[in-house]
Amino acid sequence: MKHKAAVLVLEDGRYFTGHRFGATHDVGGEVVFNTSMMGYPEILTDPSYAGQIVVMTYPMIGNYGISQEDFEARQTFAAGLVVKENSRIPSNWRCEHSLDEYLQTQETPGLHGIDTRALVRHLRDCGSMRGMVVDAGEGELDIPALVERVKSEIPTMAGTDLAGTVTAGYTYHWGESALNLNNGSVRPEGRLPDEQSLYHVVVYDFGVKRSILRQLVVEGCRVTVVPASTSAEEVLGMNPDGVMLSNGPGDP
Repeated sequence: MKHKAAVLVLEDGRYFTGHRFGATHDVGGEVVFNTSMMGYPEILTDPSYAGQIVVMTYPMIGNYGISQEDFEARQTFAAGLVVKENSRIPSNWRCEHSLDEYLQTQETPGLHGIDTRALVRHLRDCGSMRGMVVDAGEGELDIPALVERVKSEIPTMAGTDLAGTVTAGYTYHWGESALNLNNGSVRPEGRLPDEQSLYHVVVYDFGVKRSILRQLVVEGCRVTVVPASTSAEEVLGMNPDGVMLSNGPGDP
């Protein structure tokens, strides 16, 4: 299936033309890059990428598909994904969906077929900046008009508080340890009973990643996760041995 032509326009006027995959609506955000050779499911579901369009530097993305055990959170938080080549045939025993299918279900637009090396070099030299993925259309692109649209419709990250949009919004206990992929199993290691835990750690969810929670369990912790707006008094009332403030999206 041939994908519709689309263009990524940056706020400084630089633009890159490619083709859509995933969801097909327009999307804007801060354009950043990630140099990982793998781990795109973790990147897409990392709350730290909320409000950002992620450019992958590795040339082919999607070759092992999507498995929900790799998710860092309950959903995709990245605003969009830009790749050189989207692998149309995922091949892995854990694969549940192709990258294209997953982005469609998450209503997350993708763009492929552009020179990601040139884009990343530009971002590296000029810094992260706002951008928007829109249909290329049939006629000549009106880049100045698209730049004005980027500047008027997309807020800057400076001063932006996104923790309230990514936090789960409720208190929960986390008991899953590291994933065990031996012998064809994708189930997490057994849950650690409370009486065997060495420490009770309360984690503020400003956009926490599941891999961090799993590592705390590996270290022998009983983990309670609380929403970003939880008061200090409420947390101290849980009598924790330690309190962790997670990382997250937006302006630190």
